[in-house]
Amino acid sequence: MGFKIHSSAFNDGDFIPSKYTCDGENISPPLNWTNIPTGTKSLALINDDPDAPVGDWVHWILYNIPPEIMKLEEAASNKGKIPKGSLEGLNDWGRIGYGGPCPPSGVHRYFFKLYALDCLLSLKQGATKKELLKAMNGHILATSQLVGKYQRKR
Repeated sequence: MGFKIHSSAFNDGDFIPSKYTCDGENISPPLNWTNIPTGTKSLALINDDPDAPVGDWVHWILYNIPPEIMKLEEAASNKGKIPKGSLEGLNDWGRIGYGGPCPPSGVHRYFFKLYALDCLLSLKQGATKKELLKAMNGHILATSQLVGKYQRKR
């Protein structure tokens, strides 16, 4: 078994409970991971929606997660419970932290992509996805992803 990200709230490919969306409490879901590669110095997480009408929509960015951390509790972003030393980036609502699924129509897919890195990133709080991807270039040891779906009930 390789590097893998999971959630106790939903399985890969399943629907995300509304609790974690704009229709519910809009809190970050619980996440955990296994089999972090040897040599990992930090982890980074990107949560985005490639099905958004404007193109890829960023919901959450978290980086410099210490490699000894194996999980994020429910509402970690929203209640200031991110791991010590970790930093959150700017989402596409222009806010730092998590913003849950809120698709305008239809079923959208939400990717939680976890990266094992061979370094700490020299980014400040509030980095964009573009800045994070540039900083990670050449430092990715392994990746894993969890995909959830969501459709608003009208």
